[in-house]
Amino acid sequence: MSLAEAPILEAIEISKSYGTRLALDNVSLALRPGEIAGLLGPNGAGKTTTLSILATLLRPDSGRVLINGKAPKTDRRGLGRMLGLVPQSLALYPTLSAAQNVWHFARMQGLSRDDATESCRRVLEEVGLSDRADDPMHAFSGGMRRLLNLACGIVHRPPVLLLDEPTVGVDLQSREQILTRIRHYADAGSAVIYSTHYMEEAERICDRVLLIDRGKLIAEGDLEKVISLGGGRPRIELTYRGQLPEGRFGRLAGVREISATGIEGRATLEMNSLAQVAEVLHGLRTLDVNVIDFNLHSPNLSDAFIALTGHTLRDQVL
Repeated sequence: MSLAEAPILEAIEISKSYGTRLALDNVSLALRPGEIAGLLGPNGAGKTTTLSILATLLRPDSGRVLINGKAPKTDRRGLGRMLGLVPQSLALYPTLSAAQNVWHFARMQGLSRDDATESCRRVLEEVGLSDRADDPMHAFSGGMRRLLNLACGIVHRPPVLLLDEPTVGVDLQSREQILTRIRHYADAGSAVIYSTHYMEEAERICDRVLLIDRGKLIAEGDLEKVISLGGGRPRIELTYRGQLPEGRFGRLAGVREISATGIEGRATLEMNSLAQVAEVLHGLRTLDVNVIDFNLHSPNLSDAFIALTGHTLRDQVL
């Protein structure tokens, strides 16, 4: 992905209210080919509303969406086919087979009968469901239904893929298949917005992230940038034997004790960088303090989100 490449999908100062509740407040974002942008926020933060507006299923109260630099109304059918939406709620027909479900969505996207049949075969193989193509959807496990939901969204090979919590409630194997397929899809040149409240998924596959809370975009950038906005620093949690003298870490630049656990033989230190771990451990040895165990923690997206919003990603926004 080139940073100079023009966005294929843009939201420009979009806002949306439901009655007296402001769901989105002047949100702007841009998505370029070949990248996965993680849209992160707690339930009720505005993620689904954002995706619905980007997918042209919902009109914003103000602001606009551009697809390939054009307003959807200029060519709603043609520009709409550039998008593939995979909603959180399963958009599948229970009595139809996997192949029939995917074929139906291919036809809705304008593929001919022959092209729909070929695309259906291809995409079911890609998501690992080719051996279940003729089985009815209602016989599928939760993970398999999510994979089928993904297949229906990508059957027409859209250059933009909008994913709303695609791994909710799935088993580990199905989650791995979904994440691998999404990363492969982006590596092949498509642009992906990945809405989730699983921080570990975003850290794994997203090129950059957008943190949304109470309808506002509070931070965006690559992982390193957003994590740094939270102001967190690496920590080391120590379990030791011996007595630590007063002011024991004062001589180590950039190291401070951040918690008094009240438990003898335990301490938590904050450092400027993980490179100082060896210095800390060496300093304890010179004080005849025997370190039994230690755990390292590097700042992550969860830390940043808590620092920026005051609550965890899985909190319910009321």
